[in-house]
Amino acid sequence: MKKVVIAGQEIMPGEFKEIEINIARLPSHTQIETPIYVSRSVEDGPTLALMAGMHGDEINGMEIVRRIIERNLHQAKRGTVVCIPIINVYGFLNFSRDVPDGKDVNRSFPGSKSGSLASRVAYHVTHDIIPNIDFGIDFHTGGAMRTNYPQVRATLSDAKNLELANAFYAPFTIDSPFRPNSLRKEASKKGKNIIVYEAGESLRFDQQAIEEGIEGTLRLMKHLNMIDWAPEPKETNRVIWSSSWVRAKHAGLFQSLVSAGQLVHKGEWIGTITDPFGEFKEKVKAKETGYVIGLNNIPVVNAGDALMHLGMDNLCKLE
Repeated sequence: MKKVVIAGQEIMPGEFKEIEINIARLPSHTQIETPIYVSRSVEDGPTLALMAGMHGDEINGMEIVRRIIERNLHQAKRGTVVCIPIINVYGFLNFSRDVPDGKDVNRSFPGSKSGSLASRVAYHVTHDIIPNIDFGIDFHTGGAMRTNYPQVRATLSDAKNLELANAFYAPFTIDSPFRPNSLRKEASKKGKNIIVYEAGESLRFDQQAIEEGIEGTLRLMKHLNMIDWAPEPKETNRVIWSSSWVRAKHAGLFQSLVSAGQLVHKGEWIGTITDPFGEFKEKVKAKETGYVIGLNNIPVVNAGDALMHLGMDNLCKLE
C-alpha cells in the first residue's frame, strides 16, 4: 500500500487522525492553528482533500465539510479523505473574507513561510497538503449579499478537471480558467486536480447549497471508487461556456423579478430599479438568454453595480 503523509504525519491504514498546523500567533499570544481531520481506509485508494473557509466569511463550505465529518461520510471504503473545515481561521474569527492585513489567501499561493499572514496560510497548504493528495474540492460561497446558485468551476479544457466536474454533477458546471496565485492554479503546477464548488451567500446558511455540496462530493467519491453508493442528482447539469453581468444603468433600489437558477430570455423583464423618492421606475431587461447563476441581494445599488450573473450553455447560444 502507498504511504499516506499529511503535514508531516503518517496516517496508517484504518487510522483516523486529527492534525493541527500552527500558522502564527496573535498579538494577544493566542496561537492560530488549523485543524485537519484525516480518515484512511484499510483498503488502498486515492487521497481526496475537502477544503473550506479559504475566505473566512464563506460558511456554507465550512458547514458542508462539518456535516460530512458529523455523518461519518469522510470514512471511505477505499482511500483517504482529508477534511479542512476552515483554512482561514483569521477571517472566520473576524467574519471577514480576508486576513487582518487585508490580503486574500486565495491570491497568495504558493505563499511564504516568513511572508504576510495570507502568504503564511497559503504556504502551509502548499507544502503540507497539496503534495500529499491526488484530488481536491475547494468549497466557496458567493460574496456578501450575493448568492451563487450551486455550481462547480473547473478548467474544462483539462480532461481530468472535466471528468471530476462531470462526476460531481452540480446544477451548473462553469468553464473557469485558473486565476493567478490561486490554490487551484498552484495545485495544477504540481499535477494535482482541484475543482471549486460555489454556492450560497456569505455569512448566511443556504440549505440547498449545503446539501448539493454534500451529495456532489459523494458522487465524486463514488466515481473515484472510494465508496459504493451516492445519491442521484436532483437537477440536470448544465455546462456554462460563457457568462455576462447585468449591471445597473442608474443608482436606486433594485428588486429582482427572477430567482437564482432560473432561465431568463433575451428581452425579458427581470427586475426593477426605482429611486427612494418615487421619481422614476426603470425596467431591467435581459440582453441575452441565460441562466441566473449569481444574484445580487442588496437593494441599494449604484450605476454600474452588478445585479445578476447570467450563464450561457450551448442551447442558450442558439436563441
